[in-house]
Amino acid sequence: MGIVFQYDKRVGITYAYENKSFWDKGKKQSRSKRELIGRVNPETGEIVPTAGRRKKGGAGQKDEHQDYKMLYEELQKKYSAIESLNDALQRENKRLKEKAGHV
Repeated sequence: MGIVFQYDKRVGITYAYENKSFWDKGKKQSRSKRELIGRVNPETGEIVPTAGRRKKGGAGQKDEHQDYKMLYEELQKKYSAIESLNDALQRENKRLKEKAGHV
């Protein structure tokens, strides 16, 4: 195991990863996996832990219940609009059938 530093030039941040090596029996080759430890502070050089993208409960994590509530309310509005349009089309269809029957 070792620590690997990788510089992301798009945002100008250096990240620190823990490198874990293992032997792949099927391919008969050495493989490695990296796990994010954190960002490297450019002034002090110390590693500041971050939550990472895939880990839950990070600082930038949105409240999932709020997202579901907002999605539910949006879907309710769309359903209501579709239901109103459907009712109007059925009334118009009925009116046209009655008119065609009287001609």
